[in-house]
Amino acid sequence: MVVSESSARRYALADPDVRLMLEVRDDNAAAFEELVLRYQGRLITVLEHLVGSYDLAEDLAQEVFLRVFRARKGYVAGAKFSTWLFTIANNVASNALRSRSRRREVTLQPRDSGPMGARPLDAILQASSGQMPARQLDKAEMRDIVRLAVAALGERQRLAVLLSKFEEMSYADIAKTMGLTPQAVKSLLSRARSNLREVLEPYFQHGERPAVENSDDEKRNG
Repeated sequence: MVVSESSARRYALADPDVRLMLEVRDDNAAAFEELVLRYQGRLITVLEHLVGSYDLAEDLAQEVFLRVFRARKGYVAGAKFSTWLFTIANNVASNALRSRSRRREVTLQPRDSGPMGARPLDAILQASSGQMPARQLDKAEMRDIVRLAVAALGERQRLAVLLSKFEEMSYADIAKTMGLTPQAVKSLLSRARSNLREVLEPYFQHGERPAVENSDDEKRNG
């Protein structure tokens, strides 16, 4: 991608993380450490939802940062830093899922703790159901229910939902991350909300926990 000097300057002025990455490009180790501190927890959260394992997500986050460091000399400020970073994360997660698919392994390891706050979880529940459950959920139960529901989505729908709700990315930024058009992202998120509603409806109506019935292999193009 060819990026004009004026565009690169605009991103550098608008995004403090782009400015940090430009310092990383100039071999500023402290700037790289700062980016890791800012993004490590967020990366692990998204990656855990994508691959279904916290331990694997931690390993993949390390791989993402390693790729960022290796690519530093060729870095060009052509997008928001978070968009560039999660594009790398998406590629790393996709490679891990393909590798796991070849080994025919299925790992879904629910956790009761993690860096996820309640607000984006509320947003996913409300977007998919139009209402919250009649009874009050504690944070651990909410994390568990949302994790199971999101895990039931196809890989592309899952990533779009995570970037929208956890990273609060615009359609345009999600499109850049996933290599799609903004209209395609809008359609993908609409289908994801519909699928989440279908998965969560038994829980809202009868208290039945979402079940993950299909593997990522079967939903890869969802």
